[in-house]
Amino acid sequence: MQVTDQDLQYFVTAIKGVSKYDFSEYSDKSLKRRLQKILEDYNIDLTTLITNIRVDKNFLEKIVKEITVNTTELFRDPPVWHLMRSRILPRFKNNKTINIWHAGCSTGQEVYSLMIMLNEMGMLDKAKIFATDLNVDVLDAAKQGTYKYRFNLGYLDNFDKVIKQNPLNFEEYNEVPYEKYFDIDKVKDTITMKKFLTEKPIFRKHDLVVDGNIFFAKFDLILCRNVIIYFNYSLQNKVFELFHTNLYPKGVFLLGMHETILGPWANKFERLGQAYVKK
Repeated sequence: MQVTDQDLQYFVTAIKGVSKYDFSEYSDKSLKRRLQKILEDYNIDLTTLITNIRVDKNFLEKIVKEITVNTTELFRDPPVWHLMRSRILPRFKNNKTINIWHAGCSTGQEVYSLMIMLNEMGMLDKAKIFATDLNVDVLDAAKQGTYKYRFNLGYLDNFDKVIKQNPLNFEEYNEVPYEKYFDIDKVKDTITMKKFLTEKPIFRKHDLVVDGNIFFAKFDLILCRNVIIYFNYSLQNKVFELFHTNLYPKGVFLLGMHETILGPWANKFERLGQAYVKK
């Protein structure tokens, strides 16, 4: 049975009725796909699912986690990281501090990717790094900084392209050993980030829909990649307003490869590839 518009509305209303979670402005297409998968994985109908959500808070949290989980990887989309290294981070080279917010950080690979780059540029010590997600399971994974080796093996190529390769001259390489930043255990099938990296970020649970800025700080750089693609137009604009308000002048906001700012907030930023600079 395919999830209908009516089914989706029933589900969203039920969750909102028993919790603070509001998925009413998430993309219908994305939410339908995830709800369909939940019903199939649990082999239950929608009525049973909603009954369980209403009577079991732990089950509710489990379902919310399944709705909000997003995949990520080390140095995802190397061209974006080339832009980061050559055009974005140099803007903050002379700052005393660099406030950075990873919104929707998932399991943390992007957080560690940026810290590795900052360290290579001699800027990590001055960075204050905040990372948030609605899903506490992925936050726990991010704090641990341990990932499957075989799953991430292909992404070591991304490390080579982004960290070893000069973004201004792709034929020029710097020899940066993987062991500088993470330990690889092929027997246990793990890649574990070094302690100086895992101790750096502040990880917090945060709902972009309702929580606003929980850090009471302005930011030089906000990364929110592959998150707003799950939101409808109205919610996207609320998020753009949140980020614009909490960026310093000339602060930078980075989106995913297939995301863009449309509508009233587009003219409040200057576009730089997948980055947007606050006017």
